[in-house]
Amino acid sequence: MENFARLLKESWALVEGDRKRLSDYFYARLFLLAPDLRKLFPVQMAGQGDRLLEAIVTAIHTVGDPESFDEYLRALGRDHRKYHVTADSYTTMGIALLDALRTSAGDGWNLEYDQAWRDAYAAMTEKMQAGASADTNPPYWHAEVLTHERYGPDTAVLTVRALQHPLPYRAGQYVSIEVPRHLPRVWRTYSVANAPNADNVLEFHVRTPGAGWVSGALVRRVRPGDLLRIAAPMGAMTLDRSSERDILCVAGGVGLAPVKALVEELTTYNRTRWVHVFYGARRSADLYALAGLQELVAAYPWLSVTPACSEEPGFDGEHGDISEVVSRYGPWTSHDCFVSGSAAMVRATLRALAADQVPPQHVRYDTFGDV
Repeated sequence: MENFARLLKESWALVEGDRKRLSDYFYARLFLLAPDLRKLFPVQMAGQGDRLLEAIVTAIHTVGDPESFDEYLRALGRDHRKYHVTADSYTTMGIALLDALRTSAGDGWNLEYDQAWRDAYAAMTEKMQAGASADTNPPYWHAEVLTHERYGPDTAVLTVRALQHPLPYRAGQYVSIEVPRHLPRVWRTYSVANAPNADNVLEFHVRTPGAGWVSGALVRRVRPGDLLRIAAPMGAMTLDRSSERDILCVAGGVGLAPVKALVEELTTYNRTRWVHVFYGARRSADLYALAGLQELVAAYPWLSVTPACSEEPGFDGEHGDISEVVSRYGPWTSHDCFVSGSAAMVRATLRALAADQVPPQHVRYDTFGDV
């Protein structure tokens, strides 16, 4: 297994520097081999390649951990039911992927790499199809928007209710959302911002600083009464109820969503674990959920919240990037750590925790982008 993982990572290093070329070639080859598959994808393919490559990178980095590898791919297979992918589709995608890898890698590609990817893709698709076959839930849920509240020009908090079938998920997980009225066949992942409840209501925090399609629609165009589609939950940033370690949560911007869900779950059973939440943004106006967190602090003595701003000198709280603030308060070596935010924020925080010698197995994280 170690040699197998090495071959995958070595060969991936040959192509990851030009991901756009890789994804463009993959989709061109795929649609040439199977034109009917084109209708499964959005009209505008911008961003689609990023999601493909993100899935590949995640799989590569978990291949050395059989349990995580299996769990991730089974969840990915359940999620892909929303695309109505068939066994033949997987076969065709495998041919297109290998062709794209060979072409993008050029002279650096060899037979060992080729066989490693054949074996990896076979293992990946076997687990994905097993996950899809074992799932008794619908491919996706229809959900009605109940409330929609704006926080400034680019952030919104909305609640939705899944219709017909309950949507089973765990606090800290994320789901894919489609806005069929505005953007059919375009899906984007969002963490659920509340713990599961009997009313089957889900809360989402969405930010669209740029021209993100789905995020832009959810912030600016969606209204109460609109219908969304929500796919199967994924993600492993969940609580270990058997752990007795105290908890550190680090959130940047709308990365607060899964942290808020984790805290809500903890309010239902926690009595012995101290929970420290660090919540950062550039400016205080971006700390849109701080008042709600402070209400929880007043109700639960085991909870503390430390807000921080990196670009507001007069802010009445901590100053600096949230990763730097967290480092000032350590050590965190005996904590279960959860990190959620932008890719840059997550990387910086993971480096800070590594410098604090937090064991990697005690750290879980999710990153947020804009699509």
